Amino acid sequence: MSAPAGPAALPDRWSKPRMIRNPVLRWALWLVVAAYIVGTIATLPIDWTRVSEGFSRAARIFGGSIPPNFERSGLLVDGFLESLKIAVLASFGGVLISVPAAFMAARNIAPLPVFYLGRALIIVARSFHPVIVAILFVKAVGFGPLAGVLTLIVYSIGFVAKMLAERIEEIDFGQVEALRATGAPYLSVLFYAIFPQILPRLIGLSIYQLDSNLRASAMIGIVGAGGIGATLANAFGRYDYDFALAITIVIVGAILVSEAISGQIRKRI
Repeated sequence: MSAPAGPAALPDRWSKPRMIRNPVLRWALWLVVAAYIVGTIATLPIDWTRVSEGFSRAARIFGGSIPPNFERSGLLVDGFLESLKIAVLASFGGVLISVPAAFMAARNIAPLPVFYLGRALIIVARSFHPVIVAILFVKAVGFGPLAGVLTLIVYSIGFVAKMLAERIEEIDFGQVEALRATGAPYLSVLFYAIFPQILPRLIGLSIYQLDSNLRASAMIGIVGAGGIGATLANAFGRYDYDFALAITIVIVGAILVSEAISGQIRKRI
């Protein structure tokens, strides 16, 4: 009589199961992706001759930008201060509008029609890249910082209102029900039961958005929305590559300092 077979040998190392376990289907998917990438590259109107010439042009640009030229420091300071003003005003206006928009977009406290209206506002604000919004505002109100402020207000609403609405939906609803049981009006419930629970998140989002708007102000300035980005675009337009490098260094330095300060503030909240 033969001995009973022992338990199956266990593998020495555990490996995460694949998302697609069928190897034929998995390789077929990789082939489809590879074919799509190859087909996309083959059909895009890319001028490979111009691409090859771009390396020599890039070498001339980088060669002409070293060493950086800080002689026109007045333009640098004016451009940076304008970017800072744009970022501060846009952050203040964006947060101011984001708070009621977030309450409107929170499903647990807003009626269904108001909820849909709030969500629609957030979706519209998040649908377009800031550069596209900046182009629209430049066409509407002209070149300058006003277009930048309006652009970054829309940009701020898309982020702050969405994140704040999600925080409102996560609150402890027991405090709301307790106040409602006492017969407190709607605004009292908002100010005394909901707002204290979301205040730390609101402060953190405001600081983060100010830091983000400072970075974005340099980007949208390239299309004419004011700030140091406009100074950078003018420098490239005049082929002042050494001055453009100086502006870039200032932008990077300002963003690093802003990131460090905002990070320390967020740790203490």
